[in-house]
Amino acid sequence: MNTVALENQLKQFGLSEKEIQTYLTILEHGEAKASTIADDTGVSKRYVYSICEELEERGFVDVDDHVVPTKIRAKPPEEVIEMLSNRLEDIEPVLKQRYSETSSRPQRFDVIKSRVTVIKRLREYIESAEQELVVAVPEGYLPEVAEQLRAAVDRGVLVLLLISDVDDPEHVLDGVDRPVGSVIRTWELGMPVLLAVDEQLGIASPAEMVSRANSDDRAIAIVQGQIVPIIAGSFLANYWPFAQQHTVVDPVELPATYRSFRHATLQATLHNQAEATVYARATAQPVDTDDPFTTLEGTVVETRQGMVEPRTNTIPIEHTIIIETDEETVSVGGPDSFLEDYEARKVTLERP
Repeated sequence: MNTVALENQLKQFGLSEKEIQTYLTILEHGEAKASTIADDTGVSKRYVYSICEELEERGFVDVDDHVVPTKIRAKPPEEVIEMLSNRLEDIEPVLKQRYSETSSRPQRFDVIKSRVTVIKRLREYIESAEQELVVAVPEGYLPEVAEQLRAAVDRGVLVLLLISDVDDPEHVLDGVDRPVGSVIRTWELGMPVLLAVDEQLGIASPAEMVSRANSDDRAIAIVQGQIVPIIAGSFLANYWPFAQQHTVVDPVELPATYRSFRHATLQATLHNQAEATVYARATAQPVDTDDPFTTLEGTVVETRQGMVEPRTNTIPIEHTIIIETDEETVSVGGPDSFLEDYEARKVTLERP
């Protein structure tokens, strides 16, 4: 990259031409006196001090005024890049919050009349999952989507799988060589086929639609960010608590970053159950406010959830991480939380 291109890039981060000229001069010297920088840039020594104070506030340089004469030292480029990246990450949730996806994602309700189409749509939606999916299928239908579920687990998607209409829970996964769910539950009763993916894609179908080729029933496929969470909520409230826990994945190796808050809560719970101390860093905003997003950091002291036993939440939709910061203990939930102190857009879990 030539000098002109570099200067243009730095302008994108709000630096003026004089600040850029001064900063590049400091970079070339690594460390220099104000008088040296003034000579090289052709500006007054007093102005150099003013510019360097601005650069220090922005995180580009360190001003050492404990020595005489004062030295200005360029911060290592990798530190500057990390600082700029963190700032971009901090504003990402705010941008996403203000951006309405309704204009770019189709709002669609499709009535599905055939078993083949239900199967095809289920596979497509599962394959598209990036963060989380909840799914309920009858035991006899599990092989139809097992490959897609395995792939979702392999790429780090939270998969809450409820297998219904089960005759023998002990052998329900016989022949399944890799995990098909993060948490798997079984239920001897029949129930509708349900799928909710990333709170954007959903399917609801009578069980007969996938168990009988000539069923007169109809299924519905939904692409609608306001409706799909209702499917997930119904799944977690009306079916999941009554099914028997069968399989739970091992805790993942940390650090790990999650944009699915339920996934972060699950992993924090699994590590806590293994008596491992977990440190959390959440990009969060106080609930029901327009306050800016901030970074909460501290030790996970408790979780409230109903994904794995023992259940610790008070209502089925409650998934909460309790973080003990240096100043206080706060409760953190996912987007649109109302029970917690903060709602988070991203959570990183680490071992201290």
